[in-house]
Amino acid sequence: MAEAAALPDPGLRAALEVLAGTHRLLVALDFDGVLAPIVEHAADARPLPAAAAAVTALAGLPGTTTAYISGRALASLRLVGSPDERTLLIGSHGGEVFTGPDSAPLALDAGQAAALAAATGVVERVVAGHPGTVLEAKPAGVVLHTRTAPDDVAAAATAQARALLEQIPGVHLSDGKQVLETSVISADKGQGLELLRGFTGADAVLFAGDDVTDENAFRVLRGQDVGIKVGPGETAARHRVQSPEAFAAVLALLAELRAAAVRR
Repeated sequence: MAEAAALPDPGLRAALEVLAGTHRLLVALDFDGVLAPIVEHAADARPLPAAAAAVTALAGLPGTTTAYISGRALASLRLVGSPDERTLLIGSHGGEVFTGPDSAPLALDAGQAAALAAATGVVERVVAGHPGTVLEAKPAGVVLHTRTAPDDVAAAATAQARALLEQIPGVHLSDGKQVLETSVISADKGQGLELLRGFTGADAVLFAGDDVTDENAFRVLRGQDVGIKVGPGETAARHRVQSPEAFAAVLALLAELRAAAVRR
């Protein structure tokens, strides 16, 4: 098969073959840098057609659940990802959860709301003073984006924001690729993945991510689970592919293997 020949990691095909035969499978995926190439403006991101087709194919197979686990707010994830209605969603690094129409919306208490207002004010001031940086508002956080700023401006903005945000009680900071994430709730992608594992009753999980925030999810994988790092960087994942295009081929192969397994 062309997909099999294209895999640079020979152990990955073997792991996918085992995974495809599990009784209940959860395929949980980061979005940006995994299903969609990284772009300068986050609103312009779209999943690669081959990746989207593979997710749809997997979602339609018996005993198989697909999910997106993203740092994006759910509204943003729905807008750019156009997820299949069967696909479960985790947004804001685990802070927002959609497992169906009965999912409760995220609600902040008074202390969290106050912390979010203070953090938003800090990032607004930093962005105003550092051309090329961008603020992204989320239901439980605020993000400083520096991808479109010169390197020296990005470094100065991040340092200033970090110093000021660390003074706000109840704020949690995390670094991503050219972003500084601020949240007023304690949640991460590992917690989100474990929530989905329990909700779906999955016997095994595939998780793919590209950023440092995805390492929390890689670290909770166990047994026959498969973790795939997309792109460079240190990782706890056992397998790696170099690009979203290469990962789309992996997803297509998994869909083929899974379809064959459930027909037996």
